[in-house]
Amino acid sequence: MTADPAPAAGVATRRMVELGREEALRLLASVPLGRVGFTQQALPAIRPVNHLVHDGEVVIRTHTGSALLKHSLTAEVVAYEADEIDPDTHTGWSVVVTGLATRVTDPDDLARYQGLLHPWVGTEMAHVVRIVPELVSGYRLEAEPS
Repeated sequence: MTADPAPAAGVATRRMVELGREEALRLLASVPLGRVGFTQQALPAIRPVNHLVHDGEVVIRTHTGSALLKHSLTAEVVAYEADEIDPDTHTGWSVVVTGLATRVTDPDDLARYQGLLHPWVGTEMAHVVRIVPELVSGYRLEAEPS
């Protein structure tokens, strides 16, 4: 068994530091865009969407006929991922939330979220989906201390 080779001269090493739930949700709330992973025709599908984090829950909007919640009138297990990685320094973070996605049907909640979360695409986005995190994981990619 051979040892891992030393990094090449001038190549900085990085380490991954696990984030706690609160910090992970705070970082998730700090960016406007992420990716929702769900099941489509029994296969994994991923779509980029803008979001907000409200009371610890991830809120997104979707259009009528969207593949997300298309075959489920109640709820669907999804994963939601967002990150911020600097391509020059190779540092940043990534957060994944896994939980139950449900349509928001309460008229007051719908109105509030439709006022706070504006679609980035020029399509009607009449539906609001709330993801209640069951699992929250995240990692920060940091430079190794010198």
